[in-house]
Amino acid sequence: MAENDNQYGWLPKVTRWTKLGLATGGIAARVAGSKLGFSFDTKAHAEQLTKLLGTLKGPAIKAAQILAMVPDLLPPEYAEKLAELQAHAPPMGMSFVQRRMTGELGVDWRNHFNEFSETACNAASLGQVHQAKDRDGQLLACKLQYPDMKSVVDADLQQLKLILGLFEKLDGTVDTQEAWVELQQRLYEELDYQREAKHITLYNYLLKSVQQVHVPQVVSSLSTPRLLTMTWLPGTPIKIFFKDVERQQLLQPVAKNLFMAWYKPFYHYGVLHGDPHPGNYTIRLNGDLNLLDYGCIRVFTPTFVEAVIDLYQALQANDTDKAAAAYEKWGFHNLSRELVTILNKWAHFVYGPILEDRDRLLSDHMDGGAYTRDLAIAIRQQLRQHGTVKLPQSFVLMDRAALGLGSIFIYLRVRTNWYKLFNELIDGFSVEQLAFKQNQAMAFAGLNLK
Repeated sequence: MAENDNQYGWLPKVTRWTKLGLATGGIAARVAGSKLGFSFDTKAHAEQLTKLLGTLKGPAIKAAQILAMVPDLLPPEYAEKLAELQAHAPPMGMSFVQRRMTGELGVDWRNHFNEFSETACNAASLGQVHQAKDRDGQLLACKLQYPDMKSVVDADLQQLKLILGLFEKLDGTVDTQEAWVELQQRLYEELDYQREAKHITLYNYLLKSVQQVHVPQVVSSLSTPRLLTMTWLPGTPIKIFFKDVERQQLLQPVAKNLFMAWYKPFYHYGVLHGDPHPGNYTIRLNGDLNLLDYGCIRVFTPTFVEAVIDLYQALQANDTDKAAAAYEKWGFHNLSRELVTILNKWAHFVYGPILEDRDRLLSDHMDGGAYTRDLAIAIRQQLRQHGTVKLPQSFVLMDRAALGLGSIFIYLRVRTNWYKLFNELIDGFSVEQLAFKQNQAMAFAGLNLK
């Protein structure tokens, strides 16, 4: 058995539990020390925790990335370091591929393909992708799930739940229970490749009128619960694409395509792609966008989407009462006027680019690179004085997507009228219309609204 083939087998799982246990123990020691009045180098420990999780790969790193993007969920020094994590898992070898493909398509699995690359072209948290050609010569992407991932996710989630609980004892600012539930649900859904296939069908429907954004087609005859085969979309990773100076003229259309790919499904259908990581899309030579991964998809109620727009309008009008009503629709409870004021500070930061009707960089309202960190620290201190706040489950992925996509726009340094883009998107919004369109889209994809 090749070394990589045992990456997620029994021995590595013991290693994962040991390393995550060390991480949990380190945070527990900090909690105990703080109770006894001992000082603790939080920056150094945050760096150690980040390095440790970085060696684990798999669902632990994906979970940490999500948690780090949610404001005030983790102490700022930890959130800042964990946000730097990158999921670059080494691919598993051909003996794994042989076993997985035989198990999913049978011993004659190669007969389904003219070509099948033995080397993975991409390896991520839960699986890896191989390029292939079907019998007609069409290029395909075959996504293979790593073995025994359900038990790996179970183990990682339990340790992460302990870590979140320890952070609560250490700080007590935010109740993390619903955030953990959201994380649990999304990770388990990502293991279900049949569900992801339906998500792809859904996005073909949602983006059918956006010709500059491309969604693959599922090849159902070559897909199973642990193998997802889809058409190959040719393109270049965004950070490689724009190394070519001549392509700088495409910054504007690429930014608009990114905006539409994420926010048209949300404001028109209540559906959000919750993972705007740069590895989940590529750019075509003409600036068109390929959207590649559909494991982390969240469906929101029409009332939740309405509340997102209500809060935007409340911030424009400086209407505290309307803002409070919007937060309540999101799931916040026991909102005092003081708490609404604190929450609005973060909301002004997130909504900032769409509050002014002018061409601007997304980062115009930031004062240097440390702005986000300093703002998070200031808000956390105010929340600590106010008392524990329970973040609603539905808030987690929405905020993560907004910040993650925002970081890409900041990287692109595109100057455009974000206000105009947003208001064109929400023009004519109504809860009733969204509910009707959402039901149609879900029925088309064979998905049930929970």
